[in-house]
Amino acid sequence: MVIRQFWLLLPLALGACAAPPARLSTGSFAAVTPHMAQTQDLVGSRVRWGGTIANVSPGKIETCFQIVSHPLDSSARPEEGDSSEGRFMACAAGFYDPAIYAVGREASVTGTLQTPLPGKIGEYEYRFPRVAAEEVYLWPKHEARPNYPPPYYDPFWYPPGPWMMGPMGPW
Repeated sequence: MVIRQFWLLLPLALGACAAPPARLSTGSFAAVTPHMAQTQDLVGSRVRWGGTIANVSPGKIETCFQIVSHPLDSSARPEEGDSSEGRFMACAAGFYDPAIYAVGREASVTGTLQTPLPGKIGEYEYRFPRVAAEEVYLWPKHEARPNYPPPYYDPFWYPPGPWMMGPMGPW
């Protein structure tokens, strides 16, 4: 009986792990990408975007983040990979320390689209969609996993040692 209940509750428990953090799930969001916001007038749309921080610029009253956009997974975390919808600027009130919100870290933001900002990436003229950020969520760094050579990918696999030797050999 207990085992059957375990299997019935397992999908619910695993599904809870995929939910976005509460700070990122408040309200509804428009199905708008940064590329769409560059080419269309979508000022006022509420969005939830994320990606990799490319630049942090603290100002007197706000901090602006230049973010390389990546699609979000079911928990609103940016997916790893090379796909991108472009870059966007997310500006949030207050000071965010560039040593913590560092280049290369993953972040997700919620907020309202404002008029795009002209800017440059190197010498390339770029039109940055601008988000007035209500929330800037910095994701924890990915933990490094050991890279085992084939066929020993399981971190719990260990070759038989002398403690496993018996009269019949290993095991």
